[in-house]
Amino acid sequence: MTAQLNIVGPTPVDRLGHDSADHVWPVPHAPGAVPAVRGQVRNILAEWGLSPDAVMDALLVVSELLTNALVHALPPAALRLSWVRVDGHRALRVEVTDAGPVLAGDGWENPDPDEHGRGIDIVTALAAHCGVRVDTEGITRWADLVDTGSRG
Repeated sequence: MTAQLNIVGPTPVDRLGHDSADHVWPVPHAPGAVPAVRGQVRNILAEWGLSPDAVMDALLVVSELLTNALVHALPPAALRLSWVRVDGHRALRVEVTDAGPVLAGDGWENPDPDEHGRGIDIVTALAAHCGVRVDTEGITRWADLVDTGSRG
């Protein structure tokens, strides 16, 4: 299933469960942050009963969105995982919020095309819906992964 990138923001969804089921991580703007957070996310998703295939898809989306925030945006960054209902199905929402794009002259204006630029394609290929939301907290890139094989 391939999602279309939604630049405005997510369509209205129903959050499932209580806020206590959500998990939020501040992400340090430092080398090694993505693997460290991935390990924590893997543990939470296993506790939530996701199938191994769903965990791998979610970890890939988390990695792509976090890497985007750390490479192309200003700190601080934060990751949030929550359950939502999308098109009548339970979905894992992955959100990464950052402080916005890095200013010109930071060295990232001409990234090597062989090393960058495929992350959004990966996210849209794995997500039922994905997009970008801009508000007073910063820029949030989000993806909804439909839950097809969990115990929950």
